[in-house]
Amino acid sequence: MADTKREIERKFEFTTSKAARRGVPDLTGTAAIAAVAEQGTVDLDAVYYDTPDQRLAADGLTLRRRTGGADAGWHLKLPVSPGVRDEVAAPLSDTVPRSLAALVRSRVRDTPLEPQVRLLSSRRVTHLLDADGALLAELSTDDVRAERDEAAASWTEVEVELADGVDPALLDAVEKTFRKAGLHVSDAPSKLARALTETGTEPPPRPEPGPAEDTAGAHVLAYLREQRDALVAQDPAVRRNLPDSVHQMRVACRRMRSALKTHRKVLDRTATDPLGEELRWLAAELGLDRDQEVLFERLQSHIGELPRTLLLGPVRARLRAWNNARRSGTRRRALAALDAKRYEALLDALDALLADPPLLPGAAKPAAKALPKAVLRDYERLATRVSAALRLEPGHERDVALHEARKAAKRARYAAEAARPALGKPAKRLAKAVKSVQSLLGDHQDSVVARDALHGLGVQAAGAGESAFTWGVLYAREEALAERGERDLPDVWAKASDPVLRTDLGT
Repeated sequence: MADTKREIERKFEFTTSKAARRGVPDLTGTAAIAAVAEQGTVDLDAVYYDTPDQRLAADGLTLRRRTGGADAGWHLKLPVSPGVRDEVAAPLSDTVPRSLAALVRSRVRDTPLEPQVRLLSSRRVTHLLDADGALLAELSTDDVRAERDEAAASWTEVEVELADGVDPALLDAVEKTFRKAGLHVSDAPSKLARALTETGTEPPPRPEPGPAEDTAGAHVLAYLREQRDALVAQDPAVRRNLPDSVHQMRVACRRMRSALKTHRKVLDRTATDPLGEELRWLAAELGLDRDQEVLFERLQSHIGELPRTLLLGPVRARLRAWNNARRSGTRRRALAALDAKRYEALLDALDALLADPPLLPGAAKPAAKALPKAVLRDYERLATRVSAALRLEPGHERDVALHEARKAAKRARYAAEAARPALGKPAKRLAKAVKSVQSLLGDHQDSVVARDALHGLGVQAAGAGESAFTWGVLYAREEALAERGERDLPDVWAKASDPVLRTDLGT
């Protein structure tokens, strides 16, 4: 069973040999530090694993098997932000634990993980305490020896890791004291990164060829690369069930799929259409659990807004039971998709596309000329769908048409956002305007889905001999919300269809 801990730390090194001889200064009196307590010395032996081309190190991840100390075992460290990492631990074993191997699968695929570097450390540990004797941080002074093949290197490193819940401002105060004593923040983000540098084995660069800068092809590929990286990075977060991770991974899928359609004059669609279908499949598999969660939260919120006099029967209990039944197995299905060979093939296909893109002649055109045309094609597609929906009478056909308009709005927004690096503020303004249309249409579609669910819940309640009154009330409220959105749509669309937005793009 894997265990997770968030590390907030800062690494330091001595600037001169004289400073090293003086050693670490006494931190008593620095910020809230009232006392220091020596904890002795421990010897650590860590072997770091990676692919032969060091894919984990290239993305700032470290995977090690360590003996010695109180936390012997396997540790996978995932970067969160500068100085912040999540450490996922697993018990000591001879091979990489399956729980940790799964978290690096999006980067490793089927490439074996092999020992790359061995670090032998003599660690002197000191606890930094507040006036009540509570632990603020752990200070470690490590004499490190790195060994890789025939190469070796040695250095001394000082690390301060905050205890849970301690204000990170403490690290700033410690750094100020350390600077005066001849220590500065280490340039290396981790021991492994420094070991690779010191032994002359830094992760090799992984350049991906592409067209010249400031061309349409260069901007489209840069955007696709950004979304591919987001998808890969969110994979371990989804497996760990972190908040918003499924949503972010789905967004990356949708953005890539939209870009492949939008820029059909840049990339050959005979090559990209199959890839787009695989992205659609992945987004759908990931979304089952999240969509149900959103729907449940919406219905639960609306029930909470009703007066008690309108709550007839076991409404909340039935909603919970219905939700549990629908969500049964949806997370397992999402994880099964991430473990499938089909997903691995998709990741490989994305890498292949970026390494050898199927460029069309349009890719060589200046971005400032080609991208506005692509964005406006999607914008006009949205305009056509909104106009068609507004001509329909309220009802099922109009609901379907508005849903299609919502998808067009999302694609137009993504296209404008992707063009921002090349087109600047005009693309930003257009994206903002289209987002307002997308939001309104999204609320409308949520109401359509909610009404369908409420109808089913009402039928279930009646079949069980319960009152269906409350479900009818909620249905009527959703219907009213949808009608209000339909009334507001012409005004929202009028603002988004301002001709100035289009002329600002330079067309």
